[in-house]
Amino acid sequence: MPGKRRKAADHGRNVLTAKPGRVLRHIALVPARAARYGDGVLGAFIPIWLLTVLGYFIARFALVGAETVDVETVLGRFVFRIAMPAALFGMLAKSDLSALANTSIVAFGLSSLTACALGLIVSTRIFGHSVGDGAIVGMASGYVNSANLGIPVAVQVLGNAGLLSTVILFNTMLVTPVALALMDVGNEAGPGIGWRQRIRGVLLLPVRNPIIIASVLGAVVAGTHRHVPGDVAHALSLLGGAAVPIALVTLGMSLHVAPKGAADATQPDGGRRDLLETVTSVALKTALQPVLAYVLARYVLHLHAHDVLAVTLCAALPTAQNVYIYAREYALDTAFARNAVVFSTLVSMAGLWAVVALLK
Repeated sequence: MPGKRRKAADHGRNVLTAKPGRVLRHIALVPARAARYGDGVLGAFIPIWLLTVLGYFIARFALVGAETVDVETVLGRFVFRIAMPAALFGMLAKSDLSALANTSIVAFGLSSLTACALGLIVSTRIFGHSVGDGAIVGMASGYVNSANLGIPVAVQVLGNAGLLSTVILFNTMLVTPVALALMDVGNEAGPGIGWRQRIRGVLLLPVRNPIIIASVLGAVVAGTHRHVPGDVAHALSLLGGAAVPIALVTLGMSLHVAPKGAADATQPDGGRRDLLETVTSVALKTALQPVLAYVLARYVLHLHAHDVLAVTLCAALPTAQNVYIYAREYALDTAFARNAVVFSTLVSMAGLWAVVALLK
């Protein structure tokens, strides 16, 4: 066993642990690696920014009517209640649940859960927010954009999206249900509402929340090795395909329409506190999580160099736009959620480039 660990460690040697001579040779190769993979990594962001900017211009010039707020609300509900459940069910129904039993997802999962937990604690204990808003901050701090951004980046850099498929399963089956349960509890917390009522609300969550319903049904289909009829699967695929683009357009529209939580900036030091909270969450997402994932994969689990790169790359992905959709659906701080998605996406462009340049 020690021999295997030493071998894995030798394979994983890189610029962060190499001797001075190797460091210089590694640094000399950084520009070539960046040139080779950088365009592909950064190119994966282009569709995201285009759809977000499109949403902004739709709201700015009232291209779908003067009541932009109503349009944004309807689109957000469509994504949360119809398109996203269709996408999640279709994805889970044909997935291999045994993929969750691998060492790489342990490194990623621990880094993700740690970042989420720290975000929740910082939001509720330091900034004094409710459990619901804390859940949004927690998700923004550790819930990665694994599908529409992660898959093209992984294919470009790693040659396949194997780990990303497992990350999607992890997010869907563990992080999302827990976060939504906390949001549900946060929404029901208030004067005259006891713990029994809150617990009952959480227990009823699987039959009230379309995201959870779709995830459970998809997992059941996958676990029992059933197959969805072809025509039904195709219809779900078409419907689910609308989730990401409409979510991004809705996010872009919110850049023009003042979302919930934006008014807090008018209070004394409100704007400064909001900015500090956003910066903290973005730092947890784009700095702490990838560094922690690297340390776990490299030094604790002693993964092969390629697996270390895959885990770190996945952890360096930005906050998923789903976080904004969840905040809107639960009437939580959409201003924070919007800013966290936008700024983490901006910062992660440099972070992903650095991961590829240093570890590839």
